[in-house]
Amino acid sequence: MVVKKTDLDGRDFPEQLIATGYPQHQPGSRSATNTTRLRAQIGALVEACGGDPRTEQGRLTAQIVSTALQSLNDQTGIGERKLMARALKEVRHAFQVFSAYPDTRKVSIFGSARTAPNHPDYAAAIEFSQQLSDLGWMAITGAGNGIMKAGHEGPSSARSFGLAIRLPFEASANDIISGDAKLMNFNYFFTRKLLFLSQSHAIAVFPGGLGTQDELLETLTLMQTGKTPITPVVLVAGTGSGYWISWRNFMERELVSRGLMDLTDLDLVYVAKSPTDAARHVRRFYANYHSQRSVDDEFILRMKNPLHPHDIREINEEFSFLVSRGRIRQSGALPAEDEFLELPRLRFHHSKRNYSAIRRLIDRINEPHLSAVGDCSRLTVTSAD
Repeated sequence: MVVKKTDLDGRDFPEQLIATGYPQHQPGSRSATNTTRLRAQIGALVEACGGDPRTEQGRLTAQIVSTALQSLNDQTGIGERKLMARALKEVRHAFQVFSAYPDTRKVSIFGSARTAPNHPDYAAAIEFSQQLSDLGWMAITGAGNGIMKAGHEGPSSARSFGLAIRLPFEASANDIISGDAKLMNFNYFFTRKLLFLSQSHAIAVFPGGLGTQDELLETLTLMQTGKTPITPVVLVAGTGSGYWISWRNFMERELVSRGLMDLTDLDLVYVAKSPTDAARHVRRFYANYHSQRSVDDEFILRMKNPLHPHDIREINEEFSFLVSRGRIRQSGALPAEDEFLELPRLRFHHSKRNYSAIRRLIDRINEPHLSAVGDCSRLTVTSAD
C-alpha cells in the first residue's frame, strides 16, 4: 500500500518516492511536519523538471537535492560549498558526454606529459592506442601533451575523450582533442580520476612521474579493495625501456618483502613486452568474460558463453577460498538484474577478500575461448561472438 502525503499545492506524492537522507523526527512534531512537506516539494520539483519521482532515477535525483538543502543547516563554509557545487557540475557534465557512447569499450591511458614526440614511449602509446582503436575501442587520456597526446594521435579525435585538468603550468588540452565536444575540463583531480576509472574497461600506463604513479597506485588500491571492477591494467613502454621491470622489482623488494603488500596483488598488473602484446592482453581479458556486478549478497561475473560443467567443477576446486558459503554456480540473470539478461553468469557469495584472485578467476573463465578471440570492442553480445 502506498501512503501519500500532500504538499502545499494539494498534490499527492507517494511517501516512498523520495530517497532517504532526511533527518528523522518524532511523528507529529513540527520538524517532522516540515520534513514531510519538504519531501513533497522536492518530489514536485523533480516532476516539474521532467522526471518521474516514482522511479529509481527520480528518487536518486530527489536525494541529491535533499542532500544539498540539508547543507544549509551545516556549519559549512563557502569554500566547502563551492567544492561540492563544482564537483557535482563536473561529474554531471562528464557523465552526460560519456552517455552518448554506452556500448563501446574504452581504455584510459596514463603517462607523462613530458614525453617528447621522438621518444620510444611516445611511439609505443600511438601504436597501442591505434591497435585498440582498430578493434573499435575509444581512448581516454588527460588531454595534455606527451603520452596523453600520443594516446589521442593513435585513434584520432573522433575516437578519443579528453579529461583536462586546470593547472597553472600546463596547457589545458593538446591540439588533437582541443575544441572537440568530448573534451571535458576538471578543476579537481578526484573527479577526474573518478571518470577515468568509472568509464574505462582497461587501463594502460606508460612511464611517468608523480601524477602517473598516483593514477596507477590509486587504480590498484581501488581494485584490490573491491571499490572498482577488475579490468586489465597493462604497463607499457617503448623499445629498450626497463622502467616497468624496475617498478615491479621495487614493489617486490620494498613492499612485498616487508609484508606491506601481498605478492598476489601484483597479479592485477601485466608488464607488456610491446604495444602489440599489451593490446593482445586486453583482448584476451574479454575473450569470454563480459562484466561484473554485485546483486544482494552475491558476486556476479557475466560471460559471453557458458562454461562446460567440467570447467565449473575445476573452478570450484581452484577458487573455493573466494567463497564465504555455498559454491560457485553457473546460472542465468538474477531477478534483480536489468542488464545483459541474455548472458550466462557465474555467481557466488564472495568472501570480500582476495580481489586480486578475481583477476585470476577471470583468466580461468577465458581459457577455453582464447583461441577464438574476436572483436572485443562492443559491450553487447551478438551472434558473431
